[in-house]
Amino acid sequence: MHFLEQQQTSQYYIDLEEHYGANNYHPLDVVIHEAAGCWVTDVDGKQYLDCLSAYSCVNQGHAHPKIREALIEQAGRVTLTSRAFRNDQFGPYLETLCKLTGYQRVLPMNTGAEAVETAIKMVRKWGYKVKGIPAERAEIIICAGNFQGRTTTIIGFSSEDQYRDGFGPFTPGFISVPYGDAAALEKAITPNTAAFMLEPIQGEGGIIVPPAGYLKRVADICKRNNVLLVVDEIQTGLGRTGKLLAQEYDDVRGDVILLGKALSGGYYPVSAVLSSNEIMGVFNPGDHGSTFGGNPLGAAVARVALNVLVEERMVENAAEMGEYFQEQLAEINSPYVNEVRGRGLLIGVDLKPEAGGARRFCEALRDQGVLCKETHGHIIRFAPPLIITKEEIDWALERVRPVLMGQF
Repeated sequence: MHFLEQQQTSQYYIDLEEHYGANNYHPLDVVIHEAAGCWVTDVDGKQYLDCLSAYSCVNQGHAHPKIREALIEQAGRVTLTSRAFRNDQFGPYLETLCKLTGYQRVLPMNTGAEAVETAIKMVRKWGYKVKGIPAERAEIIICAGNFQGRTTTIIGFSSEDQYRDGFGPFTPGFISVPYGDAAALEKAITPNTAAFMLEPIQGEGGIIVPPAGYLKRVADICKRNNVLLVVDEIQTGLGRTGKLLAQEYDDVRGDVILLGKALSGGYYPVSAVLSSNEIMGVFNPGDHGSTFGGNPLGAAVARVALNVLVEERMVENAAEMGEYFQEQLAEINSPYVNEVRGRGLLIGVDLKPEAGGARRFCEALRDQGVLCKETHGHIIRFAPPLIITKEEIDWALERVRPVLMGQF
């Protein structure tokens, strides 16, 4: 196939991607050229309200000026030193993150999956060195319906057949229990259990909110059994649910938490594992690392991304606007909607079988200027930037209402 450089329409870029790219995604056919705040513009000049936020990576809004300024300034000085040397951005970033969350130690990584893999290594080593689990016998309990990354270890404990198909053999040592069932967790614990890892809300799993008090009950079970509680806040953390961390809804403090996505405001891949001195202390120099983890560019960007969340009251806005958005969606008396659920600005619209799937609704919303994405085939996910205003939500609702009623 031959492509002419002057044919720079949306279809031109779609054809390039389809011809040269691996067929591992099925994106909506919108080609974004620029973005600011809650809005994006495609290469043909059409504007859209972004109600996905790059899967919650741009909680602070697209192209936040303060984060951009930090990126540009740091990029002009030094971008990478590796952890072979120190840099003047890493320490201040660690301090900011620890003081904001109340945790004592941070291990920096780049992607969410890397943070999950790091936590797996850490809690296993804790299980052997501190708890006294016999060598090679440590178990980690996880939840059915989880989505915690795409590495071979992580997909090995996924309950989604497609994520596993053709990729085995998989890493042993993971025990699955139903999400939201604290009794099942307690029953699954053995003397070899090192940790229980879960998402406080299953995002990719369909915006599944557990029963009230579930996190508190599992935290108590873990404490009684000397099992570490690992809370994956990669998507739910940093304001998305209307709290800084979603675990706060149950007044829970995980022994280990995982952050990523919005940790850099969408400018750069940054993730982190946070824990206590004791738990993080199982790592010695040479046990684990990352060439790019903790690099000065990522550290500078993340520090400002965290600061603007607090200074501009984005968490509080997510709580207020999320409640309003969810209430308005729930009032739409659509014959196709089974349920509206979520917390803050992480909202799922679960469609009935007769709706014919969520994809066609997302495509119709795209045509009306609202960008969102289906998950699990029958759920529409709404997750706009945390800076969204009531006026912008109302603008979206004018387009969402007729689409959910099937008027397209």
